[in-house]
Amino acid sequence: MERNGAMTLTLWGVRGSIPTPQAEKLGFGGNTACLEVRYDGHPALILDAGSGARRLGALLKKECAGEELEVSILFTHFHWDHIQGLPFFAPLYDRRTSLTFYSSCEPARLREIVEGQMTAPYFPVNMPAVQATCRYAKVEPEGMPWGDLHIRPFPLRHPDGATGYRIEGPSGSIVYASDHEHGDSRHDAILREHAAGADLLIYDAMYDAAEYAFRRGWGHSTWEEGVRAAIDAGVKRLVLFHHEPDHDDRMVKEMVDRASARFENTIGAKEGWSVTV
Repeated sequence: MERNGAMTLTLWGVRGSIPTPQAEKLGFGGNTACLEVRYDGHPALILDAGSGARRLGALLKKECAGEELEVSILFTHFHWDHIQGLPFFAPLYDRRTSLTFYSSCEPARLREIVEGQMTAPYFPVNMPAVQATCRYAKVEPEGMPWGDLHIRPFPLRHPDGATGYRIEGPSGSIVYASDHEHGDSRHDAILREHAAGADLLIYDAMYDAAEYAFRRGWGHSTWEEGVRAAIDAGVKRLVLFHHEPDHDDRMVKEMVDRASARFENTIGAKEGWSVTV
């Protein structure tokens, strides 16, 4: 954990829609969306709880070594690939865990959604039976402090709605904009406003332009649009995220290479990748 005032971001799940446990897709990773931010002794801040949350939960339990554990989970939205790891998140079943869920929903609605996936016949353990102390909170439009960091939400264009987040600290900023479909001038302008000057822009690059022509309205974007957003917003580094489940490592690498030719500081999101800003 960083102790010098910097944020460290680690990727635990980078795939979109559904896990892809196939050898040809594991170079970049087969787990769905889950990211972790650590900052100068603060509790872990988790962005989304896709299937990547299972491994992260096991690590957090190991790190706390039987002591009390405080964790926050910040949801962008509630499609399966962003919540399906939560029932397998080990700290949820430990009475020493204090777990706070955040989203742009009202707390009562957030609780209803989280508890809704852990009911019969979908899962054998329901939320009231877990041992962690669970709290539910809303990230207001003006944002919220989180220790020495500030988290500011902004709307994304996605079926059923989704929220992006800018996480600002003394040393830098991270913008998480998964599950966004470009093409609406208002949403695209909002994204660029919130990404302005960011050290890291994590962007939904599920398709290329040719694929997108057949998937309009599905709620996802392209690497080409990610490059345009990065250039327009003046970000330092672009991370192509939410990989299409049909794309193998070769296809993802091709997209990253093509994006890098236009915006040099581009990488493809990869499980286990970690960066300090």
